[in-house]
Amino acid sequence: MNARMLTAEALGTLLLVAAVVGSGIMAETLTGDVALALLANTIATAAALVMLITVLGPISGAHFNPAVTLVFTLRGEVAVTTAVAMVAAQCAGGVAGSWLAHLMFEQPVLQASTHIRTGGAQWLAEGVATFGLILSILGAIRAQANVAIVVALWITAAYWFTASTSFANPAVALARGFSDTFAGIRPVDLPGFWAAQVIGALAGMVLGGWLFRNDDQDSARV
Repeated sequence: MNARMLTAEALGTLLLVAAVVGSGIMAETLTGDVALALLANTIATAAALVMLITVLGPISGAHFNPAVTLVFTLRGEVAVTTAVAMVAAQCAGGVAGSWLAHLMFEQPVLQASTHIRTGGAQWLAEGVATFGLILSILGAIRAQANVAIVVALWITAAYWFTASTSFANPAVALARGFSDTFAGIRPVDLPGFWAAQVIGALAGMVLGGWLFRNDDQDSARV
């Protein structure tokens, strides 16, 4: 097990969640306009994603997301034991990210969200957001494009066109359950989000695997 890789996954998820939760607190403090607060939250999240994926990608692959790790494990690119350790690091880092944001804004460190996020529309939105995230990653890799930019652009868009504001990440969702702030989600609502995220990720993996197979495979099937 690579300690540097696990540290990169924990640190990346920590800083991503700190950006999500911290920018939400800042935006809510500075404005009473929910749309403006969401815009600020979106910009901070996208900017953090570009930096974190670019800097930490060479060390761990910059998953920062159990759904992404699941996909690459099922594709045979990550060993199961490594995947389990990565998911644990992501979840621990994410929760620590919420606590860090609380400390920076002089809020109680230990919180449980009361922000209701549930229902079919929210679950569908999470499935779509996670599906698009996996498709973005696989497509960017196939096209040899900048994964950091592609992922950040997808998340930016999905913040605004999905009813759930695009969590698309079980570890980030867990961490946001520990924050009763703008970005929070009630812990009781997490299972529905997790199920939708896994389903969306698997659908993205299946379709992406077919769409983005390499040219040699295409030629062999003609």
